[in-house]
Amino acid sequence: MTQDETTDEAISLLQDLGLQEYEARCFMALNKLPSGTAKEIHEISEVPRTRVYDAIRVLESQGLVEVQHSSPQVYRAVGTDEATQILRQRYNDRVDTLETHLQNTKTEEIEDDSSVQEVWSLRGHDAIESRTLELIRGADSEVALLVVDEGILSESLFDTLRAAADRELSVVLGGQTDSITQSLERALPESRVFETGLDWLTGPKVDEVAISRILLVDRETLLIGSYYPKAEADEPAEQAVFAKGLQNGVVVLLRRLLTAGLPPVEDPGK
Repeated sequence: MTQDETTDEAISLLQDLGLQEYEARCFMALNKLPSGTAKEIHEISEVPRTRVYDAIRVLESQGLVEVQHSSPQVYRAVGTDEATQILRQRYNDRVDTLETHLQNTKTEEIEDDSSVQEVWSLRGHDAIESRTLELIRGADSEVALLVVDEGILSESLFDTLRAAADRELSVVLGGQTDSITQSLERALPESRVFETGLDWLTGPKVDEVAISRILLVDRETLLIGSYYPKAEADEPAEQAVFAKGLQNGVVVLLRRLLTAGLPPVEDPGK
């Protein structure tokens, strides 16, 4: 990545963290200088000079820029550690505030009924990964995970599975290939790992739609991910559905497929 590309990426990230474009550009300009005047910031950042002053005032109020009251005034960015700490705290504060607002506006949940038929869909690796981890964290008795696409293996997944095992849950892991099985065994040596013989999960051709993951939690909640090799650039390559309810036909079918030969566990609905 070139320096210009790195700068553009940093500006984009600063905007994601709440800065306006001119503020982010001015901050990055000062990050390249020991200190600078409005004219120098303008020349490096390509922010209109009249807008530099407004951007600097905002950055100063947020503790990201210091001002030397000389003629002309000179500005400098605070150190990297201090700046990242300020931005991290600001981001965390926003998330905490959002969480409070979401909780205060959340509709009252319907009392749990294991006979309710629920099937929901998800699109995109990040969303599916997040739901996978959430379902594992919420497990009460058993986690059965079949990994078909090696690309879904991550440290976050391993850490969450280890935490489930530490809670003394039954953790059963399956890999579609030797490589996946070995990765699971190395990361989770205390869990039961098997290699599945279900070749139909991937299909005969590499460019066909294939299963990427199957997760069964407490033998009542199921997530199935599928991978689309020919997805367009603006389309997510991975999609998934997850279903809940002991009476759900999809759950019943995959439960029998995945748990064949596993020891019985107490029905979580009882």
